Amino acid sequence: MTDAATGSPDSTGPEELPPDNSGRLAFLAEVSDAMFASLDTGETADRLARLMVPRLADWATVTVLSDDGGEPRTARAHRDPDRLEDLDTYLAGRLGGARDRPALMTALLSGQPVQLTRVDPELRDPSPGEPVRAAWKRLAATSVVLLPLTVHGETIGALSLVNAGDRPPLTPAEVDTAVEVARRGALALDNALLYGRQLKVAETLQRSLLTPPPHTDALDVAVRYRPASRHTLVGGDFYDAFLQPDGAMLVVVGDVAGHSVDATAAMSELRSTVRALAYDHGDGPAATLQRTERALRGLGFDTLATVLVASLERSPSAAAGRWTLCWSSAGHPPPLLLRAHGGVEVLERPSERLLGLDVPTRRTDHVLELAPGDTVVLYTDGLLEHHRTGIDEGLQRLSAVLSGLAGRSADEICDEVLRRVVTGPADDDVALLVVRPR
Repeated sequence: MTDAATGSPDSTGPEELPPDNSGRLAFLAEVSDAMFASLDTGETADRLARLMVPRLADWATVTVLSDDGGEPRTARAHRDPDRLEDLDTYLAGRLGGARDRPALMTALLSGQPVQLTRVDPELRDPSPGEPVRAAWKRLAATSVVLLPLTVHGETIGALSLVNAGDRPPLTPAEVDTAVEVARRGALALDNALLYGRQLKVAETLQRSLLTPPPHTDALDVAVRYRPASRHTLVGGDFYDAFLQPDGAMLVVVGDVAGHSVDATAAMSELRSTVRALAYDHGDGPAATLQRTERALRGLGFDTLATVLVASLERSPSAAAGRWTLCWSSAGHPPPLLLRAHGGVEVLERPSERLLGLDVPTRRTDHVLELAPGDTVVLYTDGLLEHHRTGIDEGLQRLSAVLSGLAGRSADEICDEVLRRVVTGPADDDVALLVVRPR
């Protein structure tokens, strides 16, 4: 039930809120600055709890109701880091509690704060378990203020402020300050919830557009898409792989500028255009990019994008198991070639303009014969720039990871690359495509 950050309380602020009005105004200004600095619901709730401790409470919890009726998420903070474990035990194991009683819930839903100037030191719930009872006793709560988090007449959660030991209950002026903090916190949480819903819609749309690659006996193809972390909306990264009428495998990776539902929609338009023109004509990647550019310009496509189109077909020396790779790039990061012996080559060629510049550009095909066991790796720049790494350093890091994956299947290479390179939340979208002759 608990989804809380694990850091210690803010130790840089005052121990308690200054009694004068200037201190109150400064505190509220700090709240506004901190609360609207993030669009992640969990981080916003955690910041709200931290801001309350120790200025208005010894410990605080922020509970945000789930949009889909699931378990609420709870953030917490305690002025004493040694009591965080007790607080987590209590929050995870309680069956009830002050804020769960029907009378208090009715008051919270009415939009009014509820203050309990005395808290029963014993848990009265029928079966919370001895560890929970012991943790509650060590928390030593003596007074509570419960505040609804209400936006546009709708309660989206609750803020609980708890004092312990000898600290007196909040004064009426402090309760008024807490009410204003709850109002600002509710606005910030509502923004974060809305942002999260947009993220989910965009990611669902994007995943629905990224179809699985075809299965063939001759080529092993695998694809992966990793969205950006929840701090950022998904963008316009995409991949595609399909067979042309002549049997050649066409593979595409691209990246539309921006992070929004609009970027995802633009990605869909670009991907569909490349797919249709490549399948209908089949006269090479460079010609496909030129036709795509001409079509998008005529259709009013005003978004910048990088795209790499490549085809794989059996070379004349097919008896030796050789294939020919032909590719053309519109400003996209270069393909990587993982040789059967483990060496990695960056297939760097002179850069050509990305799409959307409204400047006619001649596109160039580049051709390379693949040896048996060679693997081609296409990707978007989110893979190179993870953790704000530069392009050159990112290429070196990716090449080092790939060098130990020779002979592995395309699926295994995809999984290992993401596991070793994209550590932690992704800074940007990542699309990855790996193809190798079987």
